[in-house]
Amino acid sequence: MRRTLKQKLAALVPAWNGRVQDIPASGEVLTGPCAVIAFSEEVPKSAWAGYRRIIKISPYARPEDGGAEQVEVWSAALMEGLHQFRLEDEEGGAFTCIYLGSSDCDRVDASSGLVTRSLRFGVYVPETVEHAQTEIADPWMAALQGWTRTQLGQEWSIYGDVWPGGYRAQSILWRLTGCSTTTAGTSALEIRKHWIGHVLAVNVGDVRQTVTLLVEQLAVQTRIALTDTGDTRYVTVDEVSADLQADAYLNGQIRLTLQQRIRRPGTDAPLIREIHHSKGIE
Repeated sequence: MRRTLKQKLAALVPAWNGRVQDIPASGEVLTGPCAVIAFSEEVPKSAWAGYRRIIKISPYARPEDGGAEQVEVWSAALMEGLHQFRLEDEEGGAFTCIYLGSSDCDRVDASSGLVTRSLRFGVYVPETVEHAQTEIADPWMAALQGWTRTQLGQEWSIYGDVWPGGYRAQSILWRLTGCSTTTAGTSALEIRKHWIGHVLAVNVGDVRQTVTLLVEQLAVQTRIALTDTGDTRYVTVDEVSADLQADAYLNGQIRLTLQQRIRRPGTDAPLIREIHHSKGIE
């Protein structure tokens, strides 16, 4: 991860000439324009997103080259190039960077005289899955994933419940977030399941277009066929909405509620076999 991030930073700011380094040793003085990357705390974030590693990236500029104004330009380039951006290390492990803000104000480094500022990013790394999920237990999830693949094509990767370690650049994650039931008359139940959809793509335009397409098609088609039964049954789209400003990797942009009506199971109460009636009873 460290090497991959350094290579990405060097590509984003060619003026550094590849000078992206770890925290300098005691007594070492920085020279010329460069960047320093520091790794901070690492905490579990969520069951589907894995853990989060905080990193601080500090660009350094010479006062005669623009000082604080140059740092501002480089900071903007880092935010645009890293925020919600997927990277992949040498082993094929994928991770996503999310900008968390600046941790301090502009300052002058006492030893070098260079102007700098620290930017905070969260690096989200999925948990390693010990065994591959070869079979999806929930038929609703299988149907939703199959429907999504039909809409988007084979070039998209469709995942369920958690981000895998090597998730692709064009991918969809569907997560089940809740389930509820209500009675519908005396002989039926309505089951509702609530889902969140994460749409990850190479650029913002592709994300916006894909989110909009999925929401529109869910609103138009309204029914999704279940795939695990011989006789065709359906789940119905009850509600669907999208937040295009939501974080794709962590929070997801699509909110979806599916419902299905089923018969209530019969009871074991004894049946009335005969009724005797006599008008003479007072």
